[in-house]
Amino acid sequence: MGGKYRITGDAYPRMRRPRHRRRLVLAGIGAVVALSLAGWGTLQLIDVFTGGDKSASAADHKRDCPTPKPSAAPAKALPKPAAIKVNVYNATTRSGLAKSAAEELKKRGFTIGEVGNATKAYDKKVPGTGVLLGAPTATNGSFTVLGTQLAGTVQKTDTRRTGEVDLILGAKFKAFSTPQEATAAMAALTKPAPAPSSSC
Repeated sequence: MGGKYRITGDAYPRMRRPRHRRRLVLAGIGAVVALSLAGWGTLQLIDVFTGGDKSASAADHKRDCPTPKPSAAPAKALPKPAAIKVNVYNATTRSGLAKSAAEELKKRGFTIGEVGNATKAYDKKVPGTGVLLGAPTATNGSFTVLGTQLAGTVQKTDTRRTGEVDLILGAKFKAFSTPQEATAAMAALTKPAPAPSSSC
């Protein structure tokens, strides 16, 4: 070629078009976005299968739950031993059992009424330690207090209107509970019931 387009020397003009940097930048941004979306999607799947952040949810729920006021049910009011009149009857073949049992109950503060042998309805027909017999009102009062002195007794009610209670000693009667055991049992009965827990 001649004229102004004549080529001189050993350098040749580059005929290839230069690369566009814009395409490279856009491609890089697209790759970053794609990776970010893939990572976010993976975290969402993990939350679905593991239940998410349960501790945070529980903490939020706990904050919303009102703090319950400390309260306890009132202690059960039970009669004192001195206010309970006990008739002691022997339904076993051992002589003098009712008398010795009545003396022991008297030492423990109970008021003693009649002492003797059981009637035909119960004589030699009480296989356990004893039977507590009284009016229906004695169920949650006198029976409960007297029951702390002798474990395993059976409670029965009749039509009497008086507050006295019959203790009918049975074949398995050996001895009353120790004073310490009776005191502990009474303390457990008079202890206030715990307040109901909150459902939150």
